[in-house]
Amino acid sequence: MNKISAVIIGASGYTGAELLRLLLVHPHVEIKALVADSNAGKEITDIYPHFAVTKLPKLLKLDEVDFKGIDVAFCCLPHATSQKIIKSLPKTVKVIDLAADFRIQDIALYEKWYGEHFAKDIQPEAVYGLTEIHREKIKKARIVACPGCYPTSILLPLLPLVAANAIDKDEIIADSKSGVTGAGRSLKQHLLFTEANEGVSAYSVTGHRHSAEVVEQLGTNFTFVPHLIPMNRGIISTIYVKLKTDLATARKALEDKYKNEPFVKVLANGAIPATHSVRGTNYCLINIFEGQKPGNATIVSVIDNLNKGSSGQAVQNMNIMFNLPETTGLLETAIFP
Repeated sequence: MNKISAVIIGASGYTGAELLRLLLVHPHVEIKALVADSNAGKEITDIYPHFAVTKLPKLLKLDEVDFKGIDVAFCCLPHATSQKIIKSLPKTVKVIDLAADFRIQDIALYEKWYGEHFAKDIQPEAVYGLTEIHREKIKKARIVACPGCYPTSILLPLLPLVAANAIDKDEIIADSKSGVTGAGRSLKQHLLFTEANEGVSAYSVTGHRHSAEVVEQLGTNFTFVPHLIPMNRGIISTIYVKLKTDLATARKALEDKYKNEPFVKVLANGAIPATHSVRGTNYCLINIFEGQKPGNATIVSVIDNLNKGSSGQAVQNMNIMFNLPETTGLLETAIFP
């Protein structure tokens, strides 16, 4: 087959670099352009020296890219900056957005958390790209909105349990901890080494914007508190739920849903998922345990925030959109800094 011609918009950020790492070993992708307006004219190796063993195009400004013949554009931009760009792209280009710009179908809910929506007319085209849940819709989509990293770690264990009526969806508490790359590459005081190292801190305690997409997907509100943990990458979500069935039935609902999934694994009874087990991979590891309060259960879910929580899931979705085996390019060894 002809190779998929790809453009990465926002190639100099962490998700852009992770995506580039994955696409370099993808046998059916050719990287035609790398876009980073603030670093246009530079080599990607000026920013990420570990790509020195590869031959890649120079970074460009968006208006320098010829989209004729481009099959897919990945948007790896900060939240609320993709909409106008995606709206301007030719309709022949499939789009995979790694920001929040098209994740939420309810415009009012989006604007509550992110401000004005600048592409309301094309929002209905977008499919929420939680692969294992919306695979069939993703196959037919032109615009796929990859979920946030926190929502990926929360929704993958919860949605099968809600569908099976195994838990009370109105009694959910999610305590999540993320590595520092989850906050992006921009310089912020709380991300400085001396501020973040040797400590764990909660933030957005009264409400985090990622909760909006979880609420829309679950169809209910929930309690969510994120934390910053001093490591580069990874997310662990500990989720507390009230059971409507026994624990064995809840476990079976998870096992049945994911038994044939290549990237989501329910661990053996008693095994506790850990972030180091998924670092650099597109896996989500899940387990469910008896709660300390009778009738409750505790779920532990781990992902790599840059991979299954972002760029890896983007590649998985691209594979589906182009009718490729969805593990393509995600199981091979890649350049890793």
